[in-house]
Amino acid sequence: MTTILLARHGESDWNRAKRWQGFTDRPLTELGRRQAQELADRLAGTELDAIYASDLRRAVETANAVARGRTLEVQKTPDLREVDVGEWSGLTRAEAEEQFPEAYARWLQGGEGWDDGETYEELGARVVRAIKEIAAKHDNGRVLVVAHGGPIRAIHASALGVDVHTYRRIQRVEPNATLSAVCVVDGRLTELCRTEDLDEFLISDQQRRRETALGPPTPAG
Repeated sequence: MTTILLARHGESDWNRAKRWQGFTDRPLTELGRRQAQELADRLAGTELDAIYASDLRRAVETANAVARGRTLEVQKTPDLREVDVGEWSGLTRAEAEEQFPEAYARWLQGGEGWDDGETYEELGARVVRAIKEIAAKHDNGRVLVVAHGGPIRAIHASALGVDVHTYRRIQRVEPNATLSAVCVVDGRLTELCRTEDLDEFLISDQQRRRETALGPPTPAG
């Protein structure tokens, strides 16, 4: 079993402006850099076998904050990018609704609004494939993956066994720098762990690793 810790990147300038980003490469804000450091602090006591990130700047900057002080380098993976929103990139919700009213209504119902770019099925296929490839490289390990809201929802949907459109309708996007986890067993995503449960999970897992490293207790006497 491989444990995949999932983190959305910190706030970017277009997150703050509430603009669709997609493949557009935007930097973190000052708040985003603080969020990345808070994520690093939360994971400071957690042993990681590898750190992967989308190759977009906002994800790489967030992952670099966690990697700092470790012997790990961030491995950049384009397949972890956000969904390609095509001509909607850079638009606010109000602008998209004004320019593409019918498409915007479709998006609100869980579908794609853009007519170019990428479908959510295409997003899910590439992201889940990337996660399975990462897990295969780190069997029985623990890996941090820093990605984006769309990919993380697609990964959660796969772990829960539901399609990404259904999950989008019932679950809002992960807040910036939020941590969650899935497990990969025999090439299958399972065991979704939400952020509110992760601290207990990480602490207990750290304890198990310490006990394994120390070996069985010595009998008294």
